[in-house]
Amino acid sequence: MAEVINMPRLSDTMEEGTVASWLKKVGDKVEEGDILAEIETDKATMEFESFNEGTLLHIGLQEGETAKVDSLLAIIGEEGEDISALISGGSASAVAEEAPAEAPVAEASAPAASAEVPEGVIVVTMPRLSDTMEEGTVATWLKKVGDEVEEGDILAEIETDKATMEFESFQSGNLLYIGLEEGESAKVDSLLAIIGPAGTDVSAVASGFGSAPAAAAPAKTEEPKAAAPKAEAPKAAPAPKAAASVATPKVSSDGGRLFVSPLAKKMAEEKGFNIADIPGSGENGRIVKRDVENFTPKAAAPAAAAGVSTPASEESFVEIKNSNMRKAIAKNLAKSKFTAPHYYLNVEFDMDNAIAFRKEVNAIPDTKVSFNDIVVKACAMALKLHPQVNSQWFDDRMKLNNHVHIGVAVAVEDGLLVPVVKFADQRKLTQIGAAVKEYAIKAKTKKLSLEEMEGSTFTISNLGMFGIDTFTSIINQPNSAILSVGAIVQKPVVKDGEIVVGNTMKLCLAADHRTIDGATGAQFLQTLKGFIENPISMLL
Repeated sequence: MAEVINMPRLSDTMEEGTVASWLKKVGDKVEEGDILAEIETDKATMEFESFNEGTLLHIGLQEGETAKVDSLLAIIGEEGEDISALISGGSASAVAEEAPAEAPVAEASAPAASAEVPEGVIVVTMPRLSDTMEEGTVATWLKKVGDEVEEGDILAEIETDKATMEFESFQSGNLLYIGLEEGESAKVDSLLAIIGPAGTDVSAVASGFGSAPAAAAPAKTEEPKAAAPKAEAPKAAPAPKAAASVATPKVSSDGGRLFVSPLAKKMAEEKGFNIADIPGSGENGRIVKRDVENFTPKAAAPAAAAGVSTPASEESFVEIKNSNMRKAIAKNLAKSKFTAPHYYLNVEFDMDNAIAFRKEVNAIPDTKVSFNDIVVKACAMALKLHPQVNSQWFDDRMKLNNHVHIGVAVAVEDGLLVPVVKFADQRKLTQIGAAVKEYAIKAKTKKLSLEEMEGSTFTISNLGMFGIDTFTSIINQPNSAILSVGAIVQKPVVKDGEIVVGNTMKLCLAADHRTIDGATGAQFLQTLKGFIENPISMLL
């Protein structure tokens, strides 16, 4: 069955998008994960991938054309399928036309369904806040039912597959209904909230959201009548939701009332903490996210002292629900590993000069440069001389980038984020250091914006600070390469025919053989060796 693809919301403030280029044409086969088009948003030009498989049957916007979010972008279905009804009137009209015998009744029910949405009422759906987002989780509501909402107000914090992002309202009015509790997840375009004039009854809208096509199929006039009893349940729902957000557990360990945010409660459950043991730092002693993050349980020590332990013969485990970020990482890395033919080049660099160079630089007041900053700068300069390594692979073309945007992998609790140092070759070492430090803090607090994670042309992953001397990484597609950086190790080396104490660092370049030949990768590493072993040359 044909699927209508609408203009996606690729940023939290995006209201319309422009098709910069189509990567597929009508008649082409489309696989799930294929890049359909490049969409220009209010922040950047982003790749938009397909979540459906089939044949591209129709293109609704030509290159250069602009349309509002949720406008018809394309239609994917089976080859030869009749999609005229979808093009002319969308899926609802297509369903009505499929039942000609019931047409008069079906047409009568359509206005009734639309009449259930009172004037001025706006249904807010789960937004697509990243190009790969398929579902979102409500981390926190910043508004509650009954609150006034102005255009631009932050409604909620939504956890996507990449980060927790603020979602702002594009409408003004009263928050009349909340469709998802804090901690609950739903697919993109699911009911999130309803905004409208104060006092408006939206229970029928909430209960009937997404059910219009189902009502049109049987085409029965009784359906509007049936909506009334269904409407009563959603109408009463906001009250318990508001109460739950104030105090979820009833008592603390000393018998007093315990206040806890839903997000803190969810985090505590996932970590296996007793929520009553966690001191609260919020208003009225409320336990909030930071309290759970900073809490260290002490229950294990008394149990061990009393001789209480898990019997060796007893099996036990803890199940942790995969976050959106973890699921996205799994999907993207699996796709990269099994589609890009990886090969690996291992090198070992002499770091004596780099150590001396860093020591001299850091002796300058208010200056702090890390070895990672030196590696980022050296890679950026080497990539300018080897554009093939600074390339990206697409099914129908290869892109050799003249600009250098280096992604720096940062480990976070839920997985891995890759903020991007833009135009790294043009930045000073101190500027690179400041940018990487800022991004690392934002990554760990889930405050990175999409713009700060987009557009990398090359990636660096450094585990040297964890004592790892050598490892391999999976390419961050569509990039063609990723550099794994190990720890600096002091060991015996041969210099001028004598065995002396030296400092070395091992690096591994993982490259995509579709874009980078072995000799090209080796030449890049030779250039990189020159910069890292003689860092003063980067300043000349």
